[in-house]
Amino acid sequence: MRANRRKSARATCALLTGLLCAVSAAAPASAATDYSIDIDPSATGPRISDQMYGIFMEDINHAADGGLYAELVQNRSFEYSTADNENYTSMTAWEEISTGNANVQAEVVNDDGRLNERNRNYLRVVLPADGGEYGVANSGYSTGITVTEGEEYDFSVWAKSPGRAAPVTVRLHDAEGEPLTEPLALDVQGDWARYTGTLTATGSSTTGRLSVTGSGGGVLGLDMVSLFPRETFKGRENGLRTDIAEKIAALDPGFVRFPGGCLVNTGSHEAYEAPDWPRERSFQWKDTIGPVEERATNHNFWGYNQSYGLGYYEYFQFADDLGAMPLPVVPALVTGCGENRVTDDPELLRRHIQDTLDLIEFANGPADSEWGGVRAEMGHPEPFGLTHVQVGNEENLPEEFFERFLRFRDAIEAEYPDITVVGNSGPASGGSVFERAWELNREHGVAMVDEHYYNSPAWFLANNERYDSYDREGPDVYLGEFASQGNQFSNALAEAAYMTGLERNADVVKMVSYAPLLAAEWDAQWTPDMIWFDNSTSWGSANYEVQRLFSTNTGDRVVPSTASGTPGVGGPITGAVGLSTWNTSAEYDDVRVTSADGEALLTDDFSSGADQWTHVTGAGNWTVENGAYVQTEASGENTMVTAGDPGWTDYDLEVTATKREGAEGFLVGFGVQGTGDYYWWNLGGWNNTQSAVERASGGAKSLIVSDGTTVEAGRAYDIRVEVRDRDVTLYLDGEEWGGFTAPEPEPFRQVVTRDEQTGEFIVKVVNAQGEAARTSIDLGSAQVEPTAELTVLQADPAAENTSTDRPVSPETSTVDGVDSTFTHTFPAHSVTFMRITPER
Repeated sequence: MRANRRKSARATCALLTGLLCAVSAAAPASAATDYSIDIDPSATGPRISDQMYGIFMEDINHAADGGLYAELVQNRSFEYSTADNENYTSMTAWEEISTGNANVQAEVVNDDGRLNERNRNYLRVVLPADGGEYGVANSGYSTGITVTEGEEYDFSVWAKSPGRAAPVTVRLHDAEGEPLTEPLALDVQGDWARYTGTLTATGSSTTGRLSVTGSGGGVLGLDMVSLFPRETFKGRENGLRTDIAEKIAALDPGFVRFPGGCLVNTGSHEAYEAPDWPRERSFQWKDTIGPVEERATNHNFWGYNQSYGLGYYEYFQFADDLGAMPLPVVPALVTGCGENRVTDDPELLRRHIQDTLDLIEFANGPADSEWGGVRAEMGHPEPFGLTHVQVGNEENLPEEFFERFLRFRDAIEAEYPDITVVGNSGPASGGSVFERAWELNREHGVAMVDEHYYNSPAWFLANNERYDSYDREGPDVYLGEFASQGNQFSNALAEAAYMTGLERNADVVKMVSYAPLLAAEWDAQWTPDMIWFDNSTSWGSANYEVQRLFSTNTGDRVVPSTASGTPGVGGPITGAVGLSTWNTSAEYDDVRVTSADGEALLTDDFSSGADQWTHVTGAGNWTVENGAYVQTEASGENTMVTAGDPGWTDYDLEVTATKREGAEGFLVGFGVQGTGDYYWWNLGGWNNTQSAVERASGGAKSLIVSDGTTVEAGRAYDIRVEVRDRDVTLYLDGEEWGGFTAPEPEPFRQVVTRDEQTGEFIVKVVNAQGEAARTSIDLGSAQVEPTAELTVLQADPAAENTSTDRPVSPETSTVDGVDSTFTHTFPAHSVTFMRITPER
């Protein structure tokens, strides 16, 4: 998982005019483009893995605390800190309350009177002796605690009142103080003990508050103040929010990858212990098991606190409840996600390797083994049946990562030879890190490689054949994180088109999971996301609907098929030129654009100013200094200026560039159609660690080609870009740096699979354009029933599901006239699943 991306509806729709986003000017319903699909039922295609489609669960966007984890109290153990978020205090989500006029004497303390070493903070309240009540109220997440009339809620708290008994009253009420339950009375006395009770709602609210107050004098200590709905997924204690978990279950996932993501391989790899008690740590599984009041707390990489209430046991239990394969991910002591640090500590590495071996025993060991016994004590005496372990997550340092990965794999295979150890190929779909990581994976015979990429819808439409050329004798592929950078139906269409290629290559692509899985509407660090929620409801995005239909209509084996293509969807790279910077001050001079036949289209040495250039992004400060065009600010992202004609094609762009100061190098644009639609050569990008060509569509960027070139400050570089039709060649200081051919987007994609239990052919067709696709379907020698089941997703490409409106939802019907050869028209902007039954 990488940097945050948000897309407006307009930007996403703009990226494929005439394909995904032509709905407002779509042809009449009678207009159609003719296609053909030829299916060979006698041929044998690749078998599809039982784990083909699964889920990746990472605590991003409050996916766990405040989301899937059903705990309703925020900051239940007073552990929030500025270490988690600069706006946090130990009293975040709490307020002091009193029935009298006196000020409440309450403070969060960290002293020897704490509940336990790992749960270091607790609340101390000096109680009134005059008959009043002092205490605190918790506001939950977002607008408050959701309470539903007639439902039961299980309350618990660890409390102490040394010296004298303390009457404690627990209440649920709304934001205005109106009661939502009858009060619960507790008598607290002595040292720390756990007190419990049940509250039955007499009203409903989405702004609920939980208050805990005491009286009678003395001092009251509170910790682990907790409220769970009685109804959790599968009725589990310390369980999961039912509506969210049920939407995940509806995906029928074949596996659950957890706990990350960037949570796995960022921060310190040290243990949570004295003297430093580090708050920014990689996710270490032993911190997250056992009684919840004894679990560590952690700074979440995504900018909030992580309670570890949803820990490794709960993840394994969730996978078990879903009937899915668990896939835990452990840190390799090389950080990623922008940190890119190597921990060189042999003893710490040995400890993490042993922790991984202990994890396998926790999952699979008998109940009388050390760690299997811990699992049994937590409530699951039978093994979880772990078969796969992933080491690391999209590390950007392939050499250093592999040195450690092999140590993990050797140790695991020596003790558990049946466990598959999964590697990865870095954070992108291509580039120097990706290529080197794959070289190492192949060289060392890694069984399965996890690929991650977040690219534009245009990229997904143009790269359906990505895995056609992968080595069938090499490692299997797990596409662990992918998405097309948006939650509109246009994004889901592009993803669906791409997934037909994943299934066609099921002999290589064994597992797939969209990411991220969950997002809180009230605080999301990343978009797009599959399932959204607020404090009272949840809903599936357009992307969710596509993922669910593919997952529940997978089939067991691919049936070989071919389809005709769409004419005229490519065309040459066309556009103006641009100059930009990213957190860098740089100067440009002697710009020249020449057509392929030698005509000068643009020349500018800036001796007469910069009137030919337009500042399009508003970022940075451009000025002419000493006959050069200079962006003077060493901060600011994408300061682009453009010149020329958006209709230009087949040209050479030449420019001299010099870095003055800052973190990166130069951005030289070509094929510029607008602020969100361009190619650029990013020289010295990613904090001056590599160079690449990127393609932006609707503001969403995809990496095309890259290497390790860096940029020196104060040195003039001669840059040349040659554009010919869809071919681009790039030169740096007169030497060829690289080149590429821009792939053509294809809006009509299909794949056919077979359900071996029913014998059904499952014909899956994506039509991501504004015209219907009238299609001749030839089933060869197959004899079939005349009626087929049809499930269709069709919507405006800009449609987006919300909490109150679900314009993207499937409709199921039947279609007649099916035969060994027949014609069917697939609607514009649609995904269709046609189940054809063999003749009985």
